[in-house]
Amino acid sequence: MLLKVYLAGPEVFLPNAREILDLKAERARAAGFEPLSPGDLAIPPAETKFGMGLAISQVNEGMMRAADAVIANLTPFRGVAADVGTAFEVGFMCAQGKLVYAYTNIAQSHYDRCSAYYGGDIRETTDGRHRGPDGISIENFDMADNLMLDGGIAARGGALVVGNAAPDALYTDLTAFEACLRLLAEQQGTVA
Repeated sequence: MLLKVYLAGPEVFLPNAREILDLKAERARAAGFEPLSPGDLAIPPAETKFGMGLAISQVNEGMMRAADAVIANLTPFRGVAADVGTAFEVGFMCAQGKLVYAYTNIAQSHYDRCSAYYGGDIRETTDGRHRGPDGISIENFDMADNLMLDGGIAARGGALVVGNAAPDALYTDLTAFEACLRLLAEQQGTVA
């Protein structure tokens, strides 16, 4: 029986979403896994936009419940951190006790991205925290993203692979994704 792997990430928002999702699914199959990809299942009709959103959420949660593992693209999306929907999916899979692997195509740490957001105007305060000019503290743990994402993945024996894709390929470069496939295959004792 093939391990079912849910493929999470912001690729669903790309203009070439279907192409990228199909490529990821193809690579997952080649590594010996059964991919479960958002966008693969028909969404039941709904009478309102809100209802459609709920329907999509329910379908995705159903796929995650059916999955044995997740590989999540945590490349920062529309800001300094991972896509919020993908972060939810990582947490959902962690809470289910499933295998969690992730990757980012940006080598810069979460702290460094936050520092850039503040134009480098970061100060260490008397409480030992690093804060931006607005007084809000910034995590400084040498992690790829928020400590709950890095920590949740590590606590379940997974890995967060840090890549360094070209700026025009942040969501299409699959090098780090393929590294996750290899690590998961190694963990499972299969060939990737």
